[in-house]
Amino acid sequence: MTGPTFGAELLDELHQAVTRYVILPSPQAVDAVVLWIAATHAQPAWAHAPRLVIRAPEKRCGKSRLLDVVEAACYEPLITVNASPSAVYRSIDEDPPTMLVDEADTIFGADAGSNEDLRGLLNAGHQRNRPAIRFDANTRKVEAIPTFAMAALAGIGAMPDTIEDRAVVIRMRRRAPGEKVSPFRHRRDRPALTRLADRINEWLRADLDKLEAAEPEMPLEDRAADTWEPLIALADHAGGTWPERARQAAVDLLAEANDNDQGSMKTRLLVDIRRAFADQQAISTSDLLGKLNADLEAPWCEYGSLGLNPNKLSKLLADFEIRSGNVRFPDGTQAKGYRRADFVDAWQRYCPPESRAGEASQPSQASQPSSARDGNTARDGTSRPTQITGPAPWDGKGRPNVPSRPALTCIGTDGTAGTATPHTTKQRGIA
Repeated sequence: MTGPTFGAELLDELHQAVTRYVILPSPQAVDAVVLWIAATHAQPAWAHAPRLVIRAPEKRCGKSRLLDVVEAACYEPLITVNASPSAVYRSIDEDPPTMLVDEADTIFGADAGSNEDLRGLLNAGHQRNRPAIRFDANTRKVEAIPTFAMAALAGIGAMPDTIEDRAVVIRMRRRAPGEKVSPFRHRRDRPALTRLADRINEWLRADLDKLEAAEPEMPLEDRAADTWEPLIALADHAGGTWPERARQAAVDLLAEANDNDQGSMKTRLLVDIRRAFADQQAISTSDLLGKLNADLEAPWCEYGSLGLNPNKLSKLLADFEIRSGNVRFPDGTQAKGYRRADFVDAWQRYCPPESRAGEASQPSQASQPSSARDGNTARDGTSRPTQITGPAPWDGKGRPNVPSRPALTCIGTDGTAGTATPHTTKQRGIA
């Protein structure tokens, strides 16, 4: 099937698939994820490889499930969990795979020194012609290793600025009561997504020349424009409502705050604030801080030399989009404070029901390895050549032929439920 609306129809199908299994925070976030997945199938046309950061303030916000959907629908997913940095480097070439990293927050920080090479790849691989230079002791030659590849990273909390500055950032939320999605079952649901991916790949691979030459009108500037240009160029190519939606998503997602998360400490704060509110509809900042700091069994009285203060409280609540304001109280007084209504959504999403706040939640169950869960056998794949030569500098015009690539498999671990064995060009039927 061809025609001016064919691309838009494919994106609409992918949109329906994403929203069937995952609830994202906004329509713009859904559009961004759909465009990012589709853009992985046209990586040889792009000058930049935008990252997709899937972050959440707490566990059980759907980030790993979204990564499952991305894995099934993107181009040649390369699972980096349990893979050495050298294996990842050797798997990237001129027609790169799509890197997928769950629990990505563990590869950053002071205690993650063993992941320095992987962090360098994620930073450098946003732009072409940023190879890693290594000395091969066997050949006694310096070699240039490609790093250019689109990458999706899921984790708790904010990623480093060097990553998020090059990324489409999706801020996941825990599902509220009444929000329903279909369960994702690998053997049942993944084949339909891969068939849709085949159709998207066939559509875009036939039009790489047009995508490579595209110069879309951008609503952003500088690095943000570099990051979003592939997505907007693809939306323009698809037509329908997608050009307008892509630009709106770019503007809205870029405008979102980029505050740091602090994990379960924030959930504790929400629970304690709910207790401090009692049956009040509003509370002054001074009264709220007084109640929080007065609880000697809570961490707030030790949150600094004088305990939690208005500025620190504001920063902790900012990621839930809760902010203080001028509040008028029933007695006619007015003061800086918080309204109960501003907390209701966050309480529903992140806190246990109030009547059971003291009960322990049930732990999540670890996933079985994908081979045991789905009855799949591991692929043998073809091996890479033992000698790797550096790529010729990209001139922005020509495209390389599709080379062979080894297959990396991944065993499912806690927090990566449903991660599957990646498909290859042979499996997808791509020449």
